[in-house]
Amino acid sequence: MITYTFLLLSILINLLLGWYVIKLLRKFIFISTALADLYLVIKAFRVFVKSLYSMDSYHGEPMIQELIVKLREVGDEMEIFREVFEYALDYEIEEELQNAEEEITKH
Repeated sequence: MITYTFLLLSILINLLLGWYVIKLLRKFIFISTALADLYLVIKAFRVFVKSLYSMDSYHGEPMIQELIVKLREVGDEMEIFREVFEYALDYEIEEELQNAEEEITKH
């Protein structure tokens, strides 16, 4: 009788732990997707600011140059999270942004 009680208790605890793990994984996937999107938005904004800085009317503007430096720092911090949550990142969009950034840098 005690064996059946422990078996039932073990099954209940395992079901509870399984439910908790599924709940945690759903939150992890949500956070992963949100951070991947945030990384891409920051990268797109950095490309936009660089293109703005390369315009003749804004070239050499110290505030825009400082903004580019700060965006690079934020991007470096986001790289840490990108490595952790890498599987949720849209690589096609990242590649397009990288190409756009390189094109702006060339001009």
